[in-house]
Amino acid sequence: MNKYKKMSIGLEETFQIGQDAYFTCVAPVTSHVVSFEDDLSQGYFYAVKINTEITVLDALHIYNVVDVIQRDTPCKLQIMWTEDGNIASLLINDYCQAIFDFRTKSGFCRNGFPENVGEWVQSSSRKLTDETILRIFSS
Repeated sequence: MNKYKKMSIGLEETFQIGQDAYFTCVAPVTSHVVSFEDDLSQGYFYAVKINTEITVLDALHIYNVVDVIQRDTPCKLQIMWTEDGNIASLLINDYCQAIFDFRTKSGFCRNGFPENVGEWVQSSSRKLTDETILRIFSS
């Protein structure tokens, strides 16, 4: 028996780092929403709430365009959801860059930036490691 949460693809797109891009994905079971944005200088992953307007619940820095070595090569972007729709992960070229856990109101990314100043939990570290991924998906 597999002790890890199962994931499904909510969104899969091809994009190029450093070119204007914005993708939104709604969880399959819940009303949780995440978005990815490349604003020509940086990439960010957002947990958002959509009512009459969009409210950013948390934001995770993914990259600075100038720091990406192969930014001229198209990338595969995937947003994955757990079956219960409470955990979203962002993968770029099959590598997990960030995770939002809507149950615990926490977000993690590879560089741990920025600090959360909203209502979401500020855990001891927002840095996403392989150990963090195992802990999140086995709980």
